Amino acid sequence: MKGFVSLVGAGPGDPDLLTVKALKAIQQADVVVFDRLVSQDILDLIPADAARYDVGKRCGQPSMKQEAISLASDYQRIVRLKGGDPYVFGRGGEEALLLVQNDVPFEVVPGITAAIGCSAATGIPLTHRGVSRSVTLVTGHVQDGGEFKGWSGLVNSGGTLVFYMGLERAKELRSGLLQAGATSALPIALVVAGTTARQQVEITTLACLEQAALNLKGASPVLMIMGEVVHLRAELGNMAESLLRSVA
Repeated sequence: MKGFVSLVGAGPGDPDLLTVKALKAIQQADVVVFDRLVSQDILDLIPADAARYDVGKRCGQPSMKQEAISLASDYQRIVRLKGGDPYVFGRGGEEALLLVQNDVPFEVVPGITAAIGCSAATGIPLTHRGVSRSVTLVTGHVQDGGEFKGWSGLVNSGGTLVFYMGLERAKELRSGLLQAGATSALPIALVVAGTTARQQVEITTLACLEQAALNLKGASPVLMIMGEVVHLRAELGNMAESLLRSVA
């Protein structure tokens, strides 16, 4: 009999931001397969008698996607724990398709994606009346597999842009956006380890993005929030971060 797999979003790092359903799945798990973006505070919630598989060091390798499938023959309750939300740059769709193809029953438990968590924790609303009417989530690996064709669309959207995993591609992001007509003064917030006690925020502009990224080299995870909404942090950020420190 095959086990049941839960693809669980662990959120951006703060264990208090886990959904009730996610916490129940973790607490009832026989085995947990987790990646490198899952915080230690959340890993501490895994039952002591549950088996653990750390697939973070093999991130991106095909074998990682097969992990839950192979374990489904040995365990009843398998939790595939993924940072953020499984379906937002978490390759959850790929893993879900493999489970379907191998006839393994599963569920998807959504998690708070990094953009939402970092917005609340830094005092930067992703949308705001009169400032931004939309938000676009983009992977920083936009040029993987060839030249990215969507720079103009991103610039012309007029809304907030949020780049995941973009620190190492800062030079390409800066160049692509500027060539598409973005202003060099576009405000940007670089958020390191958002929602956690390690949270760090650097405010910069598109013109200075490459240097700001170099200053944060080696930091992880880093989220980029771009747009006029970043200016709202001047009024909202102190309150958001004081509350974060009070519960850390």
